[in-house]
Amino acid sequence: MNAPAKQLLLHDDPAPHRPSSSVGWRSYASVAKRGIDLVISICALLLLLPLFLAVALMIKIDSPGPVFFWQTRRGLHGKPFKIIKFRTMSVLEDGDVVQQARRGDSRVTRTGRWLRSSSIDELPQLVNVLRGEMSLVGPRPHALAHDSYYSQLIGEYNARQQVKPGITGWAQVNGARGETPELSQMKRRVELDLWYVKHWTVMRDLKIIVMTAIQILRHEAF
Repeated sequence: MNAPAKQLLLHDDPAPHRPSSSVGWRSYASVAKRGIDLVISICALLLLLPLFLAVALMIKIDSPGPVFFWQTRRGLHGKPFKIIKFRTMSVLEDGDVVQQARRGDSRVTRTGRWLRSSSIDELPQLVNVLRGEMSLVGPRPHALAHDSYYSQLIGEYNARQQVKPGITGWAQVNGARGETPELSQMKRRVELDLWYVKHWTVMRDLKIIVMTAIQILRHEAF
């Protein structure tokens, strides 16, 4: 683990004591986590419906193509599902080769730049949460092509899939987000994701949700 990541983990609040019946504790916590996911995602979708309609209109006016972008990702225990995003690019990549978006990427549309900078493009994933394919908080799911590539280079990469993927996560609120042109950047993200997998609690999830909201208000894109 590199120094910045190690320092970050050591200074975070310690994981709570786990009772001997850790399986039972996890079961109750999982039920609570799912309840929070359902309540927040339903309320958010209802409140955000006017924004969704406005964004859909902007996308259709700005460039040809669908409003939504669907891409296959891996969820809990590696089960594939279709993630939903607002379309921000002129391409719809979902195959063996998927190029990460970079700063100044010519494939990103004018509306797409705003959607990405504000993280609004991620909001349709509330539907994935409602369907049980994702959680509000968890390791961010990557394109299948990236899963195949990084799983060969990072030993515990697939261990991230021991929990549901999230719209936001421990890695994202600690700065490990966006493109990963260097392998070390993805390694740090995986380190943070694996720490979350081992130490998640309902209270920590709520903390991450609040931290995410603050970062979005500061225009720190995910």
